[in-house]
Amino acid sequence: MLTQLMRLLLTGASGFLGSAVGKRLAESGHELRVLGRRVPPWLPAGSGFHRWDAMTGAAPVEALDGVDAVLHLAGEPVAQRWTKTVKRRIQRSRVEGTRALVEAISRLEARPKMMVAASAIGYYGDRGDEDLTEESGAGAGFLAEVCAAWEQETLKAAELGLRVSRVRFGVVLGRKGGALAKMLPAFRAGLGGPIGKGRQWMSWIHVADAVGMLKFILETPGVGGAWNATAPMAVRNAEFSRALGRAVRRPAVVPVPRFALRMMFGEMATMLTGGQRVRPAAALEAGYRFKFPELEAALKDLLITR
Repeated sequence: MLTQLMRLLLTGASGFLGSAVGKRLAESGHELRVLGRRVPPWLPAGSGFHRWDAMTGAAPVEALDGVDAVLHLAGEPVAQRWTKTVKRRIQRSRVEGTRALVEAISRLEARPKMMVAASAIGYYGDRGDEDLTEESGAGAGFLAEVCAAWEQETLKAAELGLRVSRVRFGVVLGRKGGALAKMLPAFRAGLGGPIGKGRQWMSWIHVADAVGMLKFILETPGVGGAWNATAPMAVRNAEFSRALGRAVRRPAVVPVPRFALRMMFGEMATMLTGGQRVRPAAALEAGYRFKFPELEAALKDLLITR
């Protein structure tokens, strides 16, 4: 069955994930419009671009005119020290930015058919060994509160008649950015290791599957609701550290003390010392086929074979 080509509006197109999915969608023949602060260097000639800062103003209605679907990935990076100013930017870029985008959609006579919006597994908070699916409730803490408010703004698009999907991303692993790029220097120097005792769960996903899942949602009629963008097999932090050490052929046994992370990152360290054991029940039920369901193969693809 041939995929119906669409006119898509993409936010967050300059980010690690946004650039990867934007390239893939363009290569598949979809027509792209980008909404953001700068033109991404990968954007094909002839694609549309409209300037917008998610934290400072209303989204331009003309950017949404004639669009079939909205893929909303914009947001202030979370992996930085959480000062009061940074926390405000994280909150505003997601909650207020999504609100502005939905308000622009509400002013259209002919509205997009769907909206696929990013969220994060931070929605669940630190949940220990609990088996978490999309049916699990929101947790506690700053990120959980931000994600819950973020998703609530997204759901307002459903009230306008759009089919809405909220995609809760785990740790996205890729060669060109994200968490893996930040971890690699220490591990390649033989200085990597588990965080504390390494018992906390890491729910991860290869960037190819993160992109593939977004494309699957956009192109598959009838799917919607919450989706966990994680591989089927979460691992504990210690297991992840050993696997990454093997992939770069370095020992990974020296634990990183929790107090050191707290000194370096402040409150943001809770992202690293806590965890979630997340299962992608919606994706598996809908028939999405993972390219990299297991960590060893994912790391081999990213670090050894290329």
